[in-house]
Amino acid sequence: MSAFLNAAAVVSAPASAPAPSGAAVGAGAGAGGAVCAGPLPVLGRDVTVPLVTGGEVTYAALDYAASAPALQRVWDDVAAYAPYYGSVHRGAGYLSQLSTDLFEQSRAEVAAFLDCRPSDQVIFTRSTTDSLNLLAAALPADCRVFVFETEHHASLLPWDGAQVTYLDAPRTPDGAVDTLERALADREPGEGPALVCVTGASNVTGELWPVEELAAAAHAHGARIVLDAAQLAPHHPVSVQALDVDWVAFSGHKLYAPFGSGVLAGRADWLQQARPYLAGGGASRTVARRDDGGVDVEWHTTAARHEAGSPNVIGAYAIASACRALTGAGFDRLVAREQELIAQVRAGLAGIPQVRILSLFGDDAPRVGVISFVVEGWNSSHFAAALSAEYGIGVRDGLFCAHPLVRTLLGSAPQEPGACGAPEAHPGERSEVGVPPAGGWGRSLNAIRVSFGAGTPDEHVERFVRAVGELVSEGAQWQYRTEEGRCVPAV
Repeated sequence: MSAFLNAAAVVSAPASAPAPSGAAVGAGAGAGGAVCAGPLPVLGRDVTVPLVTGGEVTYAALDYAASAPALQRVWDDVAAYAPYYGSVHRGAGYLSQLSTDLFEQSRAEVAAFLDCRPSDQVIFTRSTTDSLNLLAAALPADCRVFVFETEHHASLLPWDGAQVTYLDAPRTPDGAVDTLERALADREPGEGPALVCVTGASNVTGELWPVEELAAAAHAHGARIVLDAAQLAPHHPVSVQALDVDWVAFSGHKLYAPFGSGVLAGRADWLQQARPYLAGGGASRTVARRDDGGVDVEWHTTAARHEAGSPNVIGAYAIASACRALTGAGFDRLVAREQELIAQVRAGLAGIPQVRILSLFGDDAPRVGVISFVVEGWNSSHFAAALSAEYGIGVRDGLFCAHPLVRTLLGSAPQEPGACGAPEAHPGERSEVGVPPAGGWGRSLNAIRVSFGAGTPDEHVERFVRAVGELVSEGAQWQYRTEEGRCVPAV
């Protein structure tokens, strides 16, 4: 990039857009503002919603594990860049060059945020799911994949083209390492390449997995490992080098950036040798017609090989902005505050005998702000609907795109009554959203999940704990019915 152009400097002080709240994009992972004591400002923090019982209340967004609200700082940075939007890797004009510079600087900043190795590649994708499907498409022939049944579907399902070994749910972190080591040891001598896929933090229980130990076990047996950091990266620093993982994947919409962007970062060799994930402009270095009427293509060996088409520069810049904001706020402080919120929620739920918190590794396991539970006597969809309609609290109910894990955890769940409306399923059927079999519930089929993070005010957590206690002791104040598989207020 020519010396006259400094994308970060231009965008940091535009004449026609609000100045971004962060430092220059290329300043590194440590840049980004002073440490603050409270929750980080997020979009929607002042939004009010109506209650079926009358009046309005500030919305308590407690579904961070699905999508965290965008940080205000990220939104301001994107707005500051918007007037300078231009084509990427395509144009000679000033705005095109600026956008290209910003895009590539964002790549470098994500690499710094993840503490990547100098030789690693950072590829911008649409999401964690997209990242892991990209890696699955790049696996060498005859690669064998080892994945625990406890994974989110994003890391459980993409491996159909490989030989897949599904591992049973462990009940301790040491058990996870032992299970993996036994499975890897059973490989035949001289067997081809192998890949282990593991989550960093469960999207169901919030429990942290022993990633460093699993990586060591994988490498000791000649396998590689990919870390699904979708739930880990927003809550804890992730160091590719310290954990010694080969790849890491995460999503922008869980990292306080808007929808539509993700990252796959790690070793380049398998990615360089694979056919491009998408064939098209940007992935190709040269294309020439042959005499026989076909075409010869030379593909890029850089990250561009798997980024065909016009890239999502705004999505990439938003992720880089979120990386700056989290690092600048101080991960130690963010982790400490979140642990206080976790303790408050778990203590509040533990004080309600009808509530059972779901866990693989036990009460003392380290975890992030993701807690799933069931309530005796309640259909989970009904309970979540009441939290929303009567208290303005948004949580998640269901199987959380981790069906095998949740069903394992619900093996001894309490009995539940019928749904809030007329049963819609046939006898023996199970439903993601909580509609019971026609004969009623044999056992709980789904759960409720509350999740929070760097932008969660104390009041939201306090309101949630109070609401759970009131619903259990006093019941819902409103009537509910089943509509298209969901429990909704009967208006």
